[in-house]
Amino acid sequence: MKTITTREWDAGAGKEKRHEGVQFSGLDLCETDLEGIEFSECVFRDGRFNCAQAVDVAFLNCRFVNCNFFDATFTNCKAVGSGFEGCSFDLTTVDGGDWSFIVLPRADLGSATFTGVRMREADLTGVRARNGTMRGLDLSAAQLTGADFTSCDLRGTDLEAFDPRTVEMRNAVITADQAVTLAMSLGLQIRDA
Repeated sequence: MKTITTREWDAGAGKEKRHEGVQFSGLDLCETDLEGIEFSECVFRDGRFNCAQAVDVAFLNCRFVNCNFFDATFTNCKAVGSGFEGCSFDLTTVDGGDWSFIVLPRADLGSATFTGVRMREADLTGVRARNGTMRGLDLSAAQLTGADFTSCDLRGTDLEAFDPRTVEMRNAVITADQAVTLAMSLGLQIRDA
């Protein structure tokens, strides 16, 4: 597997629009603008994406290990099938795009904002989204066991995968329609007076 560091990235590799099967080691993309690039089956190890702006970037079946996404913004990006291990998401913003089939167990998303993102069949086991914002998400068939959404803004998010018996949701913000979905998941019968 070819390895690219910050030096090679700055020397020209960063101008390429497609990277496949590459390992990026210690890549410093702080305050970098990325647009229309595709990364396929790449590994990002100890990368820094602080304050980076990514637009229409695809990370397909990639692996992120010990990466820092502080204040990074992802707009209409794809992260389909990608896995995240030991990554930090403080103040990260994800707006739109497709993050289906991602593996993001036990991640701390409490200060992150996810809006309008497709996250079908995502593994969010044990994720900590306390006080976070996860609005308008498609979480169909997501794995959420042990996740903590205390005081999280979940308005507009598909809650069919949520089981209030295995997911912490105290003080979460939802709409009346979502409340009905949760009540039905508990086997309650909803009737007019």
